[in-house]
This record gives sequence, C-alpha cells and structure tokens, in this order.
Amino acid sequence: MIASKHFYPHESDKRIMMKKDRLEINNWTDELEFLNKEIEFYLDIEDSMIHSSKLYQELHGIRRENALMLAALYRYDNAVSKSIECDTIACDAYYLNHHEKKRDAYLSLIENYRSLKIKILSQILINARS
Repeated sequence: MIASKHFYPHESDKRIMMKKDRLEINNWTDELEFLNKEIEFYLDIEDSMIHSSKLYQELHGIRRENALMLAALYRYDNAVSKSIECDTIACDAYYLNHHEKKRDAYLSLIENYRSLKIKILSQILINARS
C-alpha cells in the first residue's frame, strides 16, 4: 500500500481531488498486482491437488479480467491528470462519474475474485480431509 501524501492548504480543491484519485488508483493497482501473484499460486495448487477443469477455467478467466483491469487502470492513471484542466462543472462531473465507474469495476472484480478464492479454499479443505 502506498503511503498517503500530504495535502497542503495552498493546493486547490481540484489538485487535492486529483491527488486523492491517483492515490486510490495506485492502491487499486497494487492490490491487483498482488492478486496476480496469488492467482499464480492458486493455479499451481489447482494443477497439483484439485484437478478441477471448472476451477482451472475460472482461475484463467479471473486472471484475464485482472490483467485487463490493470491495463485499464494504468491508462486511467495517466488520464487523471487531465482532470485538472477542467473549467466547467460538466467536465468535472465527467471525471467524477468516470472515477466512480472505475471504482465499481474494481470492486466487482474483487468480489468475483473473493468468491472464487472461497471455492478454491473449500476444495483444498475437501482434498485435505479425504
């Protein structure tokens, strides 16, 4: 997790919001990078002890979703700095709505990943008991 940066009294509201958004995006990408590593471990576990083609496909699907989300967030992180150039409420609203959509997509991916993780851990327990 990235340490939070300081906000200074002389900074404009727009600059503070941009910094806040970029911090959030960096936190999201850090988490998704970690999920990449975790997914690789789960793929190894699936291959060595679970042997479920359904879980295998789900793991590859979530890995692909994660990679696409990471790419989108890296592109978005570069575009966020343009929000400082907004000079209308409509422009500000566009960037705000766009950020909320990115947050929703990120949270949806995390929710899907957690559900898959529970399936995998359940299978590990079933295999350990048998």
